[in-house]
Amino acid sequence: MQTIEEKRERAVLAGLAAASMEEDERSTESSLEELAALVDTAGGDTVAILLQNRAAPDPRSFIGDGKVRELKELIEANDCDLAVFDNELTPSQMRVLSEELGVKVLDRSGLILDIFAQRARTREGQLQVELAQYRYLLPRLTGMWTHLVRQTASGGSSPIGTRGPGETQLETDRRHIRRKIQKLEEELAAVRKVRGTQRRRREKNAMPMVALVGYTNAGKSTLLNCLTGSDIPANDRLFDTLDTTTRRLRIDETQEVLLSDTVGFIRKLPHHLVEAFKATLEELSFADVLLHVIDLSNPEWEEQARVVDGLIRQLGAEATPCIRVYNKCDLYFGILPHGEDVVCLSAKSGEGADVLVKKLSEMLDKGKRRVTLLLPYSAAGLVDTLSREAAVLRLDYTDAGVELEAVVPPELFGRVKAYIPGYVEEKEDWER
Repeated sequence: MQTIEEKRERAVLAGLAAASMEEDERSTESSLEELAALVDTAGGDTVAILLQNRAAPDPRSFIGDGKVRELKELIEANDCDLAVFDNELTPSQMRVLSEELGVKVLDRSGLILDIFAQRARTREGQLQVELAQYRYLLPRLTGMWTHLVRQTASGGSSPIGTRGPGETQLETDRRHIRRKIQKLEEELAAVRKVRGTQRRRREKNAMPMVALVGYTNAGKSTLLNCLTGSDIPANDRLFDTLDTTTRRLRIDETQEVLLSDTVGFIRKLPHHLVEAFKATLEELSFADVLLHVIDLSNPEWEEQARVVDGLIRQLGAEATPCIRVYNKCDLYFGILPHGEDVVCLSAKSGEGADVLVKKLSEMLDKGKRRVTLLLPYSAAGLVDTLSREAAVLRLDYTDAGVELEAVVPPELFGRVKAYIPGYVEEKEDWER
């Protein structure tokens, strides 16, 4: 049985590096390469790239009339269906470019939204994408309705069949979209409430939370598979993971953690996407430790790490302890990064993963003590407390009382130290 291959759209890419733009908004050869990878992820093929340098963006067509003609020639010569701009376009610029180029026009934000719409699998992810799409669409409605008579008033020169209550189609659509946005925000608030309940349950069960963060395609899913033995799809393409995946990881004989894979970050990430994905990404601010995964084999790794650090700050998680995990170190031939909270590894081969687990254990175990206790039966109520708030390794009921071995956090140590056989309180310097 023959399968019909889905036709891939042919795209021409365009970018502008204007002196009047902020540096991180300008297009570069590197950002256009990344845009081509995004087009590939969305299911298209890049057949031509145009990079324009000028003092400032053209208010009407963004790249200027001369470059628009050049772009149109490229589109016709390569039989393109789509023009994708690396920069954010205004609604009027998008309309002008669509009319003059004769093909569908997308900017970087629209392309990322399209990928997210394809990839979201869970109900929460789909809600977040839908909300971001409506926020993106709302200011662009004006350009979409220019081909229709806007005013449907009861008098004047309106065509037959369009006379009505005096409200424009544009206003009707805006009101409808605002209602949709409000409904989606309410549904996502309910998602946050459920997450809050789950988080409180985790805290009660003393299960630490570790979040994997990093630039898109840095290898977070591969690292999650490597550490937990999972088989989550991990492909070499941008935004392969959109829905948060959580797995248990035993880091030593006394402790388990929850390890969460999150959506990858990217430069020029649309602000409404950051807003929409806060329900997922807010986990970062509640995590006990962040693992910032950096693709060391990428020539732009320093810039990518800065982008992620900036978004971590934006999400209010900059105070969370963080280990910088330099991945794909087997493909890097320079001096490897080093430091106190730095680990170099290869998630694909597993080399260096044990070092990361040891570092994570040390970071989470700060202040914890391993103790042997003998509790008289009159104090046996402490067994429940220890089961909830510590890691109990051994428990025996003897004639003398309850004998147990546990790893206890500093806040619990003061309550149990009196039951450590032979324990003597350390004297302060002034007492000696």
